[in-house]
Amino acid sequence: MPHCVCRVPAVTKQAVWRSLIMGTLSVGSMAHGFGLAQNAMPRSTASNFAFMSHFSLAGSRRAFASVCSMQHIKARGLEGSGEKYSYPGTEVKRSQVPDEYVRFDKPWSDYKPVEYTASSVLAGPVWADNDDASTISFNRVDGKVDRVSFTGEYKIDVGTGRPLNPVGRTGMTGRGLLGRWGPNHAADPVVTRFVGGKLQFIAIKRKDGGGWAIPGGMVEAGETVSLTLKREFGEEAMDLNGKSKAEADAIMQKIDDMFAHGVEIYKGYVDDPRNTDNAWMETVAMNFHLDDSIAETITLQAGDDAGAVSWMDIVPDLKLYASHKSIIEEAAKMHDVMI
Repeated sequence: MPHCVCRVPAVTKQAVWRSLIMGTLSVGSMAHGFGLAQNAMPRSTASNFAFMSHFSLAGSRRAFASVCSMQHIKARGLEGSGEKYSYPGTEVKRSQVPDEYVRFDKPWSDYKPVEYTASSVLAGPVWADNDDASTISFNRVDGKVDRVSFTGEYKIDVGTGRPLNPVGRTGMTGRGLLGRWGPNHAADPVVTRFVGGKLQFIAIKRKDGGGWAIPGGMVEAGETVSLTLKREFGEEAMDLNGKSKAEADAIMQKIDDMFAHGVEIYKGYVDDPRNTDNAWMETVAMNFHLDDSIAETITLQAGDDAGAVSWMDIVPDLKLYASHKSIIEEAAKMHDVMI
């Protein structure tokens, strides 16, 4: 399986013991982990991710994730709401990539990926790069655009000047629906509460047919993750753009209060159906847990980008967009809820 930085969950020592008992954490990992800060301990999960028992103890969250292995699933068109191998919202189909040929360091002379970049991206909106990737400075902050990946330094194809997906082949080159060559950074606010002993989170229904999802979005050029978290939640879950200035100011004050104390639950690569060989999604997910006094004051209203918005129970058969279910599972574990 191709190696990458794919998830960095925040885990307490109590959760480690619980995971060890359930057989989801190796003894080797636990022995190393108890020497770490309580919220910087890696754990394996059952969603196409697996941690090895030997890893670097460099002391950073990014270093721990370097031991993670991940296999493309949705990024190869193997799962999703559409026909198998179909790219979202199109009739374009990816070429098929067998498991053993996902990694770019595995030679595959017969690889013939489909080239596709959406016309909306090629039209040159402000959120999209120039079509010539060779003119871009990768693996650094390029002007106001952060082109640094949570996976570490990614490779550049010497023939095209395009960045290579750190997880591997997807059966498609170009950018698809993504604006940036290389990492496309997003932020996902996981807002939770307890109702009748059940843990719930706020979900939005995507208008593109992708189903239910966390109300997140893209980090704009020059924007901080914290601002993106607030802006996207306000726009998608509270219809911020459809309000008057006075109403919008009141909503933002409420969001500021809600988001005053958050806990990072994931930072890394996302197995997203929009990913290609040259463009991919990465995200930072934060959990904002609300007590009853705050949760009861929230008026949910779907914004322009969402078809619906609702509190949703966190249950085992939860079906969510891209890798969002794995993120919600980590949030549940933080609140001692096993699903």
